[in-house]
Amino acid sequence: MSNVTLIGMPGVGKSTIGVVLAKKLGYAFVDSDLVIQDKYGKLLHEIIEEKGIEGFWNVENAVNASLNVDRSIIATGGSAIYGESAMLHLKELGKVVYLKLSCDEIADRLGDLCERGVTLKPGQTLQDLYEERIPLYEKYADVTVDCSGKQLREIATEIAEMVQR
Repeated sequence: MSNVTLIGMPGVGKSTIGVVLAKKLGYAFVDSDLVIQDKYGKLLHEIIEEKGIEGFWNVENAVNASLNVDRSIIATGGSAIYGESAMLHLKELGKVVYLKLSCDEIADRLGDLCERGVTLKPGQTLQDLYEERIPLYEKYADVTVDCSGKQLREIATEIAEMVQR
């Protein structure tokens, strides 16, 4: 397998786990949120303010669908699953791993949602967003890893063992 793409809610640890996993496997690390920020020269929340939520999803879909990497761990933004063409492309590049965590645990980790670039619609709560996204994460995942009560190294080791099989 050439790549591993990490999907899941904001705050689940995709970027942090991705870096640890990349070091463990000797892979490159790609954070698609950083690729978006670099390409547009703006922070995620600035792109969302400028283009709106759906406009941001279009940007995210285009950037993720254009990723052309090998032997890489790709950490996506939490909303990557709204881009069907990007998700199908990422599945062609390797395994998609859904990092699963309860809504309560995510809320404890997140802090300011707007500053993090979380795409909440007006009036939408984190619980609403969680319930909307879970079926999409499950749809695109080749593997689901329950991260509840686990240390980052433990999660990275679990994924690394799966990749090396």
